Amino acid sequence: MRIARFSSGDEVGFGLIDTDTDGDGDSGQLFVSRISGHPLMGEFRLTGERAKLEDVRLLSPVLPSKVVCIGKNYADHVAEMQDITGASTDEPVVFLKPSTAVAGPGDPVFHPAISERVDFEAELAIVIGRVCREVPPERAKDVIFGYTCANDVTARDLQKSDKQWTRGKGFDSFCPIGPWIETGLTLEEASDLRVTATLDGELKQDGRTSSFIHDIPALIAYVTSFMTLLPGDVLLTGTPAGVGPMRVGSEVTVSVERIGDLTNRVVTRD
Repeated sequence: MRIARFSSGDEVGFGLIDTDTDGDGDSGQLFVSRISGHPLMGEFRLTGERAKLEDVRLLSPVLPSKVVCIGKNYADHVAEMQDITGASTDEPVVFLKPSTAVAGPGDPVFHPAISERVDFEAELAIVIGRVCREVPPERAKDVIFGYTCANDVTARDLQKSDKQWTRGKGFDSFCPIGPWIETGLTLEEASDLRVTATLDGELKQDGRTSSFIHDIPALIAYVTSFMTLLPGDVLLTGTPAGVGPMRVGSEVTVSVERIGDLTNRVVTRD
């Protein structure tokens, strides 16, 4: 099941994505069927309202209280960034992005005037489905609501000069997520997905989640050992090698196998 958050006119709501034929017999067209209630807060039902996906605006699929991010989780990326972020570590590297960094599909990524290099970082994102703390690895699947795509946008020069990552990764618009939440993947399936980034149509990153240094159960167990996660919180799982700069006007697409594509364009802030 794919759950999207979208706006149509002045209304914002959640819906299910499907490819059923419409009344005119068109096939292969994506539709969104509106649901009542919040999918993370209990049962919901279809309202009977349905629209072509192209006729609505997709939004960030969730509004998390926090975005918890994992660094240095692919060995090839650790190697390419060693001069900035150092060698790999025995435990996961954890940092936070503020909720104000979250953006949705098609939203602009604002290039800060104070940064000379803003990078893309393609990642699989986990959406948490329940309040959880001290989750053992064997129960990690019980707290996962679904999966989506994310771009851990980073002002690389600021990350390097600050010697820590909050400012360089925390600007408004620096965490696009979407296009929807895929709830139908098992933990085993999510543990071997292709993750790519293309910049202006050119493939730049190409990795698989099976290359994680710390797998999904280990990440959830580690984070929840010191932090309570809430429904709708997002956990970014790390990025493969190939990260690089985006210029104003560039378009970047993060794709995760069996989930979808997340595309954003870099702009200057007026």
